[in-house]
Amino acid sequence: MPKDSLTVTDNRTGKQYELPIENGAVRGMDLRQIKVSDDDFGLMSYDPAFMNTASCKSSITFIDGDKGILRYRGYPIEQLAEKATYLETAYLLRHGELPTKPQLEDWKKNITLHTFVHENVKKFMDGFHYDAHPMGMFTSTMAALSTFYPDAKNIFDAESRQLQIYRLIGKVTTIAAFAYRHSIGLPYTHPEDDLTYAGNFLKMLFKRSEAHYKPNPVLEKALDVLFILHADHEQNCSTNAMRSVGSSHVDPYSALAAASAALYGPLHGGANEAVLRMLKEIGSKDKIPAFIKEVKEGKGDKRLMGFGHRVYKNYDPRAKIIKKLADDVFEVTGRNPLLDIALELEKIALEDDYFVKRKLYPNVDFYSGLIYQAMKFPVDMFPVLFAIGRTSGWVAQWEEMLLDGEQKIARPRQLYLGHAQRQYVPLVRR
Repeated sequence: MPKDSLTVTDNRTGKQYELPIENGAVRGMDLRQIKVSDDDFGLMSYDPAFMNTASCKSSITFIDGDKGILRYRGYPIEQLAEKATYLETAYLLRHGELPTKPQLEDWKKNITLHTFVHENVKKFMDGFHYDAHPMGMFTSTMAALSTFYPDAKNIFDAESRQLQIYRLIGKVTTIAAFAYRHSIGLPYTHPEDDLTYAGNFLKMLFKRSEAHYKPNPVLEKALDVLFILHADHEQNCSTNAMRSVGSSHVDPYSALAAASAALYGPLHGGANEAVLRMLKEIGSKDKIPAFIKEVKEGKGDKRLMGFGHRVYKNYDPRAKIIKKLADDVFEVTGRNPLLDIALELEKIALEDDYFVKRKLYPNVDFYSGLIYQAMKFPVDMFPVLFAIGRTSGWVAQWEEMLLDGEQKIARPRQLYLGHAQRQYVPLVRR
């Protein structure tokens, strides 16, 4: 009997089956051979929300939630945040290796070239209501880009795919900045070739009447690091949406719009906004014990936002980096008054057996919202900022899915629990 296998006994029939184990998993289709009769469909696994189901094989991101490890292509997130730039990290995610200097220069040149958008894109965005949510504008405009670039449908042409990736990583900052400017009634500001990726974004957001906008280097670096930390995170909700929609072989703009829509949800890209609301609700450090008590007792809708993670059962490594980054940012912007509440809340929660036993540690959202707020971003922009960083991961995951010979159009099964066959009853008899 092979060592790497699982022996299953079906107690309904008494039959035994041997299922191969590969990479710590059994194939779902191998369960189909387990039947009660010849006309039986075969056994399926039931796994709502994919709690223990691998939908793909990937070489991009590794997470060990119990140990608090996050690596992109094998590189620890701590090293990339400290030593790399976002565009260098984006190249790594896409190509699998860190770029040489000429490769990085060519990568940056092409992405910068494609930060500009068609003038009609501006007209499209002008059509949104003055108080439209920036994330809604961003998602809709990303979908609209598919009509500007019909060549993007050539998804199995490597040269075309590369061009779309340049366009996507380049244009997301411009579209995000335009969404922000539209929401506050300011004219759009165009990108410049001589600024960094993060610096250019800050310029398009915040430039007013000055002839030459020069971003603060500390804030520029902080934003670049935040983009790195959000670049990829394995098969999360939005990445799963990118792969699932992309599996229909639609163009990457439409697939990315679907991923962006998934990120729009408060359980995903809106989580750091929920942390800010919680800290404001607490109001002061002396009210933290009462708040903690209500959370533990399950009173009302009280929840400890920014703690715990579907994957991490340890301190989120990104949260450690952001916590340190916050000190640098607050030296420039001034201390966010909510920080003292956050620090005290973290201290109390990490010493409380209730939260420790449940492995509820701070995640990436706990401190990122404080930094964004200190940098003068309105909370409506938080998921848009997330989407900018995540774009490089989305396109890397999308391309990996396309080139995986085992992948087909995503089509989960269901367990039907409805009525058996019934006969139609005419309206007059009902």
